[in-house]
Amino acid sequence: MNHLLIAPIVLPALVGPFIILVLRYHIDLQRIFAIASCVFQVILGIVMVSQANSGLVQIYELGNWQAPFGIVLVLDRLSAMMVLLTASLGLAVVLYATGSRWDERGENFHALFQFQLMGIIGAFLTGDAFNLFVFFEVLLIASYGLMIHAGGTQRFLAGTQYVVFNLLGSALFLLALGTIYSVTGTLNMADIAQRVAEIPIQDSALIRVGAMMLFLVFSIKAALLPLHFWLPASYANAPLPVAALFAIMTKVGAYAILRMYTLAFGPDVAATAGLLDMWFLPAALLTLLIGAIGVLGSREIGRLMAFAALSSVGTLLTAIALMTPVGTAAALYYMIHSTLTAALAFLIADQIFERRGGEIAVKPVMSQNGLLSALFFIAAIAIAGMPPLSGFLGKIMVLDAARAHPLAPWIWGVILGGSLITMMGFARAGTLIFWSGYGLDQKKIPISQNHDNGETDEDNHTSSRLTLVVCFALIGPLIAHTALAGYILRYTEATAQSLFNPQVYIETVLANRDRPVTSSHDDDDAHAQHDETQSHVSTEEEH
Repeated sequence: MNHLLIAPIVLPALVGPFIILVLRYHIDLQRIFAIASCVFQVILGIVMVSQANSGLVQIYELGNWQAPFGIVLVLDRLSAMMVLLTASLGLAVVLYATGSRWDERGENFHALFQFQLMGIIGAFLTGDAFNLFVFFEVLLIASYGLMIHAGGTQRFLAGTQYVVFNLLGSALFLLALGTIYSVTGTLNMADIAQRVAEIPIQDSALIRVGAMMLFLVFSIKAALLPLHFWLPASYANAPLPVAALFAIMTKVGAYAILRMYTLAFGPDVAATAGLLDMWFLPAALLTLLIGAIGVLGSREIGRLMAFAALSSVGTLLTAIALMTPVGTAAALYYMIHSTLTAALAFLIADQIFERRGGEIAVKPVMSQNGLLSALFFIAAIAIAGMPPLSGFLGKIMVLDAARAHPLAPWIWGVILGGSLITMMGFARAGTLIFWSGYGLDQKKIPISQNHDNGETDEDNHTSSRLTLVVCFALIGPLIAHTALAGYILRYTEATAQSLFNPQVYIETVLANRDRPVTSSHDDDDAHAQHDETQSHVSTEEEH
């Protein structure tokens, strides 16, 4: 087995408790260990992508218990891409939190941050539906602690709403898993796919109920309308660097939809055929539209960025809802762009908030106004999907994938109209924040520290050059994502093809199902046979 697969989960699982138990009162050492952990995560992500790019599906059987009876981790192109994206985002956010000293404003920031990364990466790597639930709960607990970091009444209320709504989603998740298990007798994703494919249409009612409940759970995580209402308040009231990390959390829901509804409940599976056809795409389009309108009507910088993130989620889910390899390839390309762009937007919003408060209104010019206006402009055109950045290419890909769809005029109209409304909303906000103040008193306003009462204290200036460096550094991947669009699109196209042809995934995960369990001292031959099977499967995929 390739022990590299479990390393991105074990690393934060060890660093988080170590920070709490040993480094609790040493913030500088906490930062060193947290940053080092994130750097290693990025390195592991790069190695995983390079390994998965060959098309080889790798598995890690914990305790050497073969699937479907034991816990299994699976590495393919999709999971590798998501691990690298999460690790890169985590490194940027932890550097920003260190530079802005956000990690000093509450307890256990870095430990919770590590647990959050563990939950997110675990959700991307697991090959078992129940362990997907477990990792969802890990990231939920950590995210709640991060949401209320530094305290405040509004933050606590938004965090309570967030955790209550997600706990209801967790209860529904358990009901869905119980229903699926009652029909299939398994919760291993690959095994579920095999069992569901054998269910006759006349006996498919219960599995359709389970699949629909599971989709509702993932819709909550992805903030799909009408289950989206937790996102604007939660993201707007969370510490904005934390909201930047949360940019990947809606992608966990989108990833789960892609994984389960191409692997086990795909459009070609007779028992669940047509399950999402009636309302998934319309709901995604409405999510996009509501997010764009929210951008136009926002009066606070945090809510502006939260609705922008919601709009990008709508675009992503629209591409996924097409349920075609071309649409999925476009969705995966756009997913990378939207995650990095949303994170950049929230970090810029934090810079603005620290200097002039969160209200989008005419105020005196803030410090570093020109620099921040340039960053804001770049983030705005990236979110709206304007050239020359990768958002433009991503939306063009989505529009091209939708050309043959019966609802193509609606898809084109909503995506293009949403981009126009989003651009107008950012133009309005940018004018009020950066340019209208030149007619007022030119005295620089101090930095706001408190989300609840707007207290300011110029002596509490927590900005550093590192925060601006991180913001500009995030522009680099967006430029690379544009310049290397051809290479990345080939990767996402290969990923989409493997998702819609999951036989390689299923055969690799279940290859050892009938192998006797061996000890760690005498299983070398079994491992060699396992590797030979995986190589054979990979060769078949390439042919």
